[in-house]
Amino acid sequence: MEDKYAQRGVSAGKEEVHAAVKDLYHGLYPKAFCKIYPDYLGNDGAYCNVMSSDGSGTKSILAYLYWKETGDISVWQGIAIDAMVMNLDDLLCIGATDNFLYTSIINRNKHLITGEVIAEIIKGGKLFMDRLKEHGVNVHLMGGETADLGDCVRTTTVDATMTVRMKQSDLVLTKNIQPGDVIIGLASYGQATYETEYNSGISSNGLTSARHDVLSKHYAETYPETFDAVVDSKLVYSGSKRMTDKLEGTPLNIGQALLSPTRTYTPVIKKLLSTIPDQVHGLVNCTGGAHTKVLHYIENLRIVKDNLLPVPPIFQLIQQESNTDWKEMYKVLNCGTRLEVYVKPEHAQQVIDVAQSFGIAAQVIGHVEAADKNEVIVKSEHGEFTYN
Repeated sequence: MEDKYAQRGVSAGKEEVHAAVKDLYHGLYPKAFCKIYPDYLGNDGAYCNVMSSDGSGTKSILAYLYWKETGDISVWQGIAIDAMVMNLDDLLCIGATDNFLYTSIINRNKHLITGEVIAEIIKGGKLFMDRLKEHGVNVHLMGGETADLGDCVRTTTVDATMTVRMKQSDLVLTKNIQPGDVIIGLASYGQATYETEYNSGISSNGLTSARHDVLSKHYAETYPETFDAVVDSKLVYSGSKRMTDKLEGTPLNIGQALLSPTRTYTPVIKKLLSTIPDQVHGLVNCTGGAHTKVLHYIENLRIVKDNLLPVPPIFQLIQQESNTDWKEMYKVLNCGTRLEVYVKPEHAQQVIDVAQSFGIAAQVIGHVEAADKNEVIVKSEHGEFTYN
């Protein structure tokens, strides 16, 4: 998959980006899950400012395809959720759970993306913010930008920025992860009490490969605006499926499964941090980098994951269609276990109980050991894999 990623013009590791920013200021806690800066907004030493920038990525192309194939324009609402949650849950991992300032940027090809589509994206964001507010999570829309960039953008991109000001005493810092901790994994699939439908668990990572590896040549022939003509034709929509094919084991078709909005865990962690204050040693959102993500935030630790949650159908399908090695699957996709909570063993059941109170499957998926270097070991039904 990683080789295919590169050939499709995508960098899984973003090595060039990391090299470009290596000399920039990396904040108060360089090993924190998000960059944490002094309180530039309030100039109060007890507070800090945190910002995240991310988006829905190429998932917007899947929304375009599904809309064109089925006429269901409401599918665009989920893209707004993806752009928001990809920021929200990264901020969540440093303990931020309320009063987020949010702005979005939508770039479109006006000839293909209508005003009605823009309206659905904005509507989706508003409905999602209203739903979060019911759980005490306030996201404040601070405006945004919609630009017509047909010369640059084939269909549309939906990106976002989110900022929060919080007390430094409330921070959850991954530097506190220690040997002896257990890891509770929260499922990315199923239907949480605050979700309106079943979630496949796909999130918003690895969708370039998932789209091309699963979907058939029909989409290349019918929608040439959805891929880069420079890419080898053998790598363009090389799968066997149509979006309206049923995804066995779920109530969804394949298009709906690939478009399941990225799950937020904000209501869960907000409740958890009030249930066991100061007891959460670390939170890791297994998005880009998936089960190797934690490597960026630890020092001299071995993370052993030997009891992961079941791999749900959408990931089984991606693996079968792409014939990707399972070692690479766990590096690129969450494979059903997306949020990791690091605590002492005596607090594990409390974490599980809070997650389950929201209808989210959770279990102890592993533990932390001392080591000479950072290492992740995944032991699964598909094999044992080491990452460092």
